[in-house]
Amino acid sequence: MPLPLEGIRVLDWTIWQQGPISALMMSDLGADVIKIEERVGGDPGRGVLRASGLDLSGFPNFYFEANNRGKRSIALDLKQPEARGIVHELVKKADVFVQNFRPGAAARAGLDYATLRAINPKLIYGNGSGFGRKGPDAERPCMDYLGLARSGIMFAAGEPNTPPVAIQGAIADQMAGTMLAFGIITALLARERFGIGQEVDVSLLGAMTWLQGLSMSSRLMLGGEMPRPSRQLAFNPLWNHYRCKDDRWLAFAMPQADRWWADFTRVIGKPELATDEKYGTMMNRGMNAAELIGILDEVFASRTRDEWTHALTDGGDFIFSYVNSVSDLPNDPQVQANGLVADVEHDSLGTLKMLNLPIGLSETPSRIAGPAPEFGQHTEQVLVDELGWSWERVAELKEKGVI
Repeated sequence: MPLPLEGIRVLDWTIWQQGPISALMMSDLGADVIKIEERVGGDPGRGVLRASGLDLSGFPNFYFEANNRGKRSIALDLKQPEARGIVHELVKKADVFVQNFRPGAAARAGLDYATLRAINPKLIYGNGSGFGRKGPDAERPCMDYLGLARSGIMFAAGEPNTPPVAIQGAIADQMAGTMLAFGIITALLARERFGIGQEVDVSLLGAMTWLQGLSMSSRLMLGGEMPRPSRQLAFNPLWNHYRCKDDRWLAFAMPQADRWWADFTRVIGKPELATDEKYGTMMNRGMNAAELIGILDEVFASRTRDEWTHALTDGGDFIFSYVNSVSDLPNDPQVQANGLVADVEHDSLGTLKMLNLPIGLSETPSRIAGPAPEFGQHTEQVLVDELGWSWERVAELKEKGVI
């Protein structure tokens, strides 16, 4: 089965998560991704768990594995001209170069777009940045947490009148990396159609602003953002979530609530709510939301989530689902049935479970090429096989500390 990006070569000079995720997505879609790492230390993601004080000896470095699977690693001392020359030689045969270092770092290393474009005019050059490449803060350093902070999403999550809420999992990095891959693949399509190379830029700020498109559109067109939702005061109690007897939660999403209200009250054993003037219409339910949600809280606390699920499924065509934790997801039957998690074989750690790309392609499906590479694992292979250099030349570079 062919892969969508088969035959595309990506040079991945990225660290942490934002840049690596973009290259990983292209690897899953069939691209040959060569990860360029500094000869001393490499990608700091390799040591992030140790730096956090976690001793996971014998366990996978889930952070690095999750962001760098399926790539080849070469280790170069980019302070040496010969190492930069190696990258320039690889650029001649590459389709994509992607980096996410602080603005100015690429130019100092001789790996900026202007330099590499002169070597390969049809190169697609991807930049992952923090605040964008223009403006007063363009050169400020940035990490995922600041992407959450600057984008406003910390004030969009959580209950009203509470402090900003941090969101776990480096989602700004993940979102920006996904958008960067989208931009690069779009540029590859444009190159195929029009014969041009170009530079692509995606920032943490831009990606997280785009993620909040509806709230931003409200702010831009109506003058105000969508307010943080209050569970206790939800205007539509059928667009809300409730705790069950076993401390698990159910969420409901029925916007045309009047359509379901009578059946809903019957199934939960409170048919009198359907005829009570205070709750008979969506407007009245909204005006008396706090009281009604208090009643529903008591109702749902009387049975387990599974009991309620069976009752609601058998009793009507309601729009509802579980409220999962991340720990619940691997065992969710929908996650399993749709192949969102895959088994990947690791030479020393056995079978690792990893996320698949959530993109279904009927004729050219993605695949995970393998686990993340060991540090510098493919340096000699790439120089010999891809650049055609002799083993003597490779040994000399190693002796000089270039590789």
